[in-house]
Amino acid sequence: MSYRIAVVDDCATDTEYVQALVEEWLATRNETAQIKTFPSAEAFLFAYEDNTAWDILLLDIEMKEMNGMELAKKLRESNTAVQLVFITGYPDFMAEGYEVSALHYLMKPVSKEKLHTVLDKAVAGLAKSEKVLSVTFDRQTDLVPLSKILYIEAQKQYVLIHTEVKDYRMKASLTEMKEQTDEFFFPCQRSFLVNLRHVVRIKSDCVVLKSKEEVPISRGMTEKIGREMIRLF
Repeated sequence: MSYRIAVVDDCATDTEYVQALVEEWLATRNETAQIKTFPSAEAFLFAYEDNTAWDILLLDIEMKEMNGMELAKKLRESNTAVQLVFITGYPDFMAEGYEVSALHYLMKPVSKEKLHTVLDKAVAGLAKSEKVLSVTFDRQTDLVPLSKILYIEAQKQYVLIHTEVKDYRMKASLTEMKEQTDEFFFPCQRSFLVNLRHVVRIKSDCVVLKSKEEVPISRGMTEKIGREMIRLF
């Protein structure tokens, strides 16, 4: 799974240091992520209005105007899944961290080992809260994480759900599948929903997935898919 991680800190030196530690964690865990940095809580909120799909937030607390704790409280009004980690030089806000269900509270200067351990916990927490699709077949039901689905294909009154490990055939419509998935599932053609998490290239007649599979797209859809990927990622 590829994660979206934000580092929110008004100190450029601290931001660069934390980002380097996160990149090292990704390399040692063989994980992938998009890391974005923000110099203020306001800058993050501006980006959050366009895309709420963040997985892990590494927040400084003492910042100008809105501080990291205020940002966390605002996010928790509508988002209970994102993993919040406070990184600060001040222990005064620790009690408030419990109010926003913060995963951890790290003191500056951050220890590489401690941050890596916290990121491991964050990933485990995301796995527990990840949205799944209930797939019924052969008189049994599997709960398939949305991030593991590559694309969904309509075949008359059935759909084929192509995942990283196997394919499922279930009686349902593509419209029903769209309603049960999330914003990453894009109707690229009348018979296909593609999971944009897995798209690595957009061609004039198809999208190419990380698995090297090609999913057909409708004429003129290239630009729309490109704009949607820019919005999401």
